[in-house]
Amino acid sequence: MSEPLIEVAGLTKRFRVSAGGSGTTGGSRTLRALVARRKVVTALDEVSFRIGAGELVGYIGPNGAGKSTTVKILSGILVPDAGRCVVAGRVPWRERVAHVATIGVVFGQRSQLWWDLPVIESFDLLRDIYRLQPAAYRETRDELIELLAIAPLLAVPVRQLSLGQRMRCELAAALLHRPRLLFLDEPTIGLDAVAKLAVRDIIRRLQGRGVTTILTTHDLDDVEALCPRVLVIGAGSILFDGSVADLRAGVDRERILTVDLEHEVGSFATSSATVVSAAGRRVVLRYDPTRIPTPRIIEEVARDNDVRDLYIEPQPIDELVARLYRNLELEEA
Repeated sequence: MSEPLIEVAGLTKRFRVSAGGSGTTGGSRTLRALVARRKVVTALDEVSFRIGAGELVGYIGPNGAGKSTTVKILSGILVPDAGRCVVAGRVPWRERVAHVATIGVVFGQRSQLWWDLPVIESFDLLRDIYRLQPAAYRETRDELIELLAIAPLLAVPVRQLSLGQRMRCELAAALLHRPRLLFLDEPTIGLDAVAKLAVRDIIRRLQGRGVTTILTTHDLDDVEALCPRVLVIGAGSILFDGSVADLRAGVDRERILTVDLEHEVGSFATSSATVVSAAGRRVVLRYDPTRIPTPRIIEEVARDNDVRDLYIEPQPIDELVARLYRNLELEEA
């Protein structure tokens, strides 16, 4: 790992929440009932990790796992109950003003742009908020406009942008002050395939420029396409820290073999693999290559059938993570 930009050790955060149920009526009895029905929920339970400068890390987990709490602590919004957290040499909640000047945040479901203003006017307002020098601002703004291909959008009110157009402008807005650290929360939510690929390409290019990026998302295809490293959190604890390949090896080694035949499938059976589906001219098989070598399965299928084409792929990452959650008795994301 490169020099750590983020160091988290033993981070713990608890909240008091309503436990539900009906209360009594009248004065102090109602207050006592409300207090009695509150319970303590542990959002983070001694979470520890380090993220190096320039890393692109996926941070995933089921709803309520602690992802948002972690990000809010890292960005200085929340104060933990215990543990250590240092970002770029600062404790985020103690040096919040200086800290927020070095981070950028993009929320897929929230906007930092002014809804009724043209995009360029939102940029100018952010220039004033961050107190950017005019020359430095213009240089960064123009570079981002070219990088994100948003020149035709600058005079358009934000409310008239498509979701894909707005997300590109949101990225630009988050980067105007040249942050060292970027938090991306569901940046491709609701985007069509073309817009999603464009946003992914932008994220890769930013990482190539040394921007440390934490991607929090339920779109696991984004994680697999973008992130060399994945942190999986559940029930307030880090469950896994490593590459997607390591996650696969630790949870499920199975592969999927898809076979396209020359003729319609009548009945299909094999002793070497599990038949997932067989319909039309396509058969889908599941197997463990550590138990049965891939060439053996292909040989068996080709011997008994007229094969037009075949291809092998690992289990989809969403199924992989869902299995990890089930193994640990966690709610699926």
